[in-house]
Amino acid sequence: MSESFEFDLAVIGAGPGGYVCALKAAQRGLKVLCVDRRETPGGTCLNVGCIPSKALLHSSERLHEAETEFAALGIDGVTPTLNLGQMMARKERVVGDTVKGIGFLFRKNNVTFKVGEATLTGPHSLSISGETVTAKSIVIATGSAPAALPGVAFDEKRVVSSTGALSLESVPKRLAVIGAGVIGLELGSVWKRLGSEVTIIEYGDHIAPGFDRGLGRQFQRALEKLGLKFRLSTRVTKIAIEGSALDLTLQKVGQEATEALEADVVLVSIGRKPYTQGLDLGTVGIDTDEVGRIPVDAHFRTSCPSIYAIGDVIAGPMLAHKAEEEGIALAEHLAGRVGHVPYDAIPSVIYTQPEFAMVGRTEEQLKQDGVAYKTGSFPFMASARARAIAATDGGVKVLTDAKTDRILGVHILGACAGELIAEATLAMTFKASAEDVALACHAHPTLSEALKEAALGAYDKPLHL
Repeated sequence: MSESFEFDLAVIGAGPGGYVCALKAAQRGLKVLCVDRRETPGGTCLNVGCIPSKALLHSSERLHEAETEFAALGIDGVTPTLNLGQMMARKERVVGDTVKGIGFLFRKNNVTFKVGEATLTGPHSLSISGETVTAKSIVIATGSAPAALPGVAFDEKRVVSSTGALSLESVPKRLAVIGAGVIGLELGSVWKRLGSEVTIIEYGDHIAPGFDRGLGRQFQRALEKLGLKFRLSTRVTKIAIEGSALDLTLQKVGQEATEALEADVVLVSIGRKPYTQGLDLGTVGIDTDEVGRIPVDAHFRTSCPSIYAIGDVIAGPMLAHKAEEEGIALAEHLAGRVGHVPYDAIPSVIYTQPEFAMVGRTEEQLKQDGVAYKTGSFPFMASARARAIAATDGGVKVLTDAKTDRILGVHILGACAGELIAEATLAMTFKASAEDVALACHAHPTLSEALKEAALGAYDKPLHL
């Protein structure tokens, strides 16, 4: 380490990208500082995002299962009631234990963690709440923040982002969700199971943008069966507070007529935007693009050679695991090793019930690019394990190159889809063909057999369909 620098690496942001980058760099022998404005590491994901939402999804799913499915399973005499306070307390314990784990890993790997607002003061220096720190390299991993509707501020009580929707003090009688993406569908599902009347408003003509359209239609039917209501091809032009209610003005896309919708709470989940406030990027000559992202090269270097950026502040899907992989690759690069992120094999998951997961490309993308492809599909209705566990919604779709049989995309709608997609991701990472997956022995009876059958269908014929 140069004598002129206190640290080899300073990481701004302790979210999934930042803390993983810091840990890996420390494991490679670098002296590392990680700074975050929160007192607990983990970023949005661990503190007010991925982890608390999964805790509430799990709790609400178990409540719904007891209310609606136990009798059919031969379980009588159970009368469940909601204890929202206890459910929220468990969520907080899960979050607390998780972020404590990151703190332990920092100490174990000798990563220095500081709490404060970081501002860049030079190519190798930053100010942390007034304290100056120097580092040979600096990584910006400050993540993203919820995007608000123009003219409608979050109060996190009645007009809420994902943060407020994870901590409501009571179940709203009527919840309006703006946006039918991951956050809107997951949190809409939670509050519907807990007793809210949920209406999801989506500007596009389908839910789950970016996911497979065919399975997406099945997905919508499954969520409608739960009780979610959808208003597609619709935008919200105004939200007005009228006494104890929120009045939403809705307008169908391409039409002038409007209609009203009343709600007690509105969840705005229209996306996220890169968070770079307070960094003073101009001081080191770093510009952002038209949507606020920081341009980087193949090694995540910004226009300032000693400063790098990863995760939600750069181009690509805003996913915690994408940020983690970038953090690892960058740490390896800074340690003089080789780092690589397989961007064509990064999975995405919507953790509803059923779950919706994908990796690679969709049929719409392949058609748009003129790629000749083959399809293999297998419904969970034909899966013995799915029938045994009463989880027959959905299925698996495998897309392959028509000439080489190489897997180009896998889409799964069903129970445990977020776990099943890992096999497909591994297969794509190693450039596997559908035949490779189909010839691999899968335990019976398992849900994973549906992937084997879909792969069989892509290059030959499925056995059990």
